[in-house]
Amino acid sequence: MIHVLHRSGSIEVVCGSMFSGKTQELIRRLRLATIAKQKVQVFNSALDIRYGKNHIISHDKSKIPSQLVRHAKDILKMIHPDTQVVGVDEVQFFDADVVGVCEHLANQGKRVIVAGLDQDYRGKPFDVMAKLMAVAEFVTKNLAICVVCGNPANRTQKLTSSKKRIEVGASGKYEARCRRCFQVF
Repeated sequence: MIHVLHRSGSIEVVCGSMFSGKTQELIRRLRLATIAKQKVQVFNSALDIRYGKNHIISHDKSKIPSQLVRHAKDILKMIHPDTQVVGVDEVQFFDADVVGVCEHLANQGKRVIVAGLDQDYRGKPFDVMAKLMAVAEFVTKNLAICVVCGNPANRTQKLTSSKKRIEVGASGKYEARCRRCFQVF
């Protein structure tokens, strides 16, 4: 029998392109923690209200209750002392403080699971995601299916002419593309 004397926190990153199942995987892990009777709190960026304000919701409509936050440090103010698992969706929408917030929570012994895009519509890494991947104990990179050729897709193709780096949207604004079919405008 193995006895754990001290609970060690950790950071898990689930990343990939749009439509790769990141939020779906985050919800799956959080549900398993809930089934294991662990105290779970879930947060989402206030920018992401595509499908609802009180839940994170995947494109296939799987959902789990969450709290909206504007700034990463707001998460620290909202965490209950008995929380064991913290989920954060759309982590790329948060300010640079999100890395320190996640590390602080993990250092307190909490399991922190984040999900988000690793690259923007130009194929450039999101800094917060790159930094979180560097300090995480576990990293999962999901691939979607390229809508042009059917190959594994790790890029997000923007379908609009907007040059805004952060623009919340789904299938009307973005689609998954492989390296060969991806185009930077």
